[in-house]
Amino acid sequence: MLEKIEHAGDIVELRLARPPVNALNPALVRNLDDAIAQAQADDARALVLSGKPGLFSAGLDVPELLTLDEAGMAEFWQAFFGLLERLARSEIPVVTALTGHSPAGGTVIALFADYRVQAEGDFRLGLNEVQVGLVVPPVIHRALVRLIGPYPAERHLVAGEMIPAGEALEIGLIDELAPPDQVVDRAVAWCRNLLQLPGHAMQGTRRLCRADLAGLFDDGDAMDISSFVEGWFAEPTQATLHMLVERLKQK
Repeated sequence: MLEKIEHAGDIVELRLARPPVNALNPALVRNLDDAIAQAQADDARALVLSGKPGLFSAGLDVPELLTLDEAGMAEFWQAFFGLLERLARSEIPVVTALTGHSPAGGTVIALFADYRVQAEGDFRLGLNEVQVGLVVPPVIHRALVRLIGPYPAERHLVAGEMIPAGEALEIGLIDELAPPDQVVDRAVAWCRNLLQLPGHAMQGTRRLCRADLAGLFDDGDAMDISSFVEGWFAEPTQATLHMLVERLKQK
């Protein structure tokens, strides 16, 4: 489900490799969380999270998640928040190399990284939860507001529309566009440039600037797992999700 690639300068790339679309299921979330923890324990100096050409992640694996009961869904969501918290509290820089489309859960992961490099071209990303009948949990809303501001976040979340890569750059949802075959190289280069700075000063400043992001997880209400699970199993949401799965089967 993951490929580990080591780059010069103790920069580790973790490449999502769960065919066909790197959808986030319990196993992939657990493996990614464990791999990030292990890379940090092995003294990696920076991390790059990447996907396959044309696609970073298609977001949550809705067909598999629909097979879970309420307890299983709550467990999955707790694990997903654990992954986001690990990224938010990471002691080393993390860059997402968005190698193509990155809807919903893929974009959520990117919100908690230090930097986001997106493949240029006809690719889209964003939080489309409203369109599938879901309400974004407060911690994800706050992370988006932190990145792009309150009103742009409101307009994006309420509409639930996917954003073209160029527009995502304009509103600050991503930091850089790169040719598709150079996305990972640009992410690695950004890490390498950052690591050339005086370490104590860079890390201390980074910790200061990201304290608000890490602090989002100090408030249990901000995760609101029970409300999300309740919303997931609401009849209208289930109907919408099952229709989504049927459309996916027809593609």
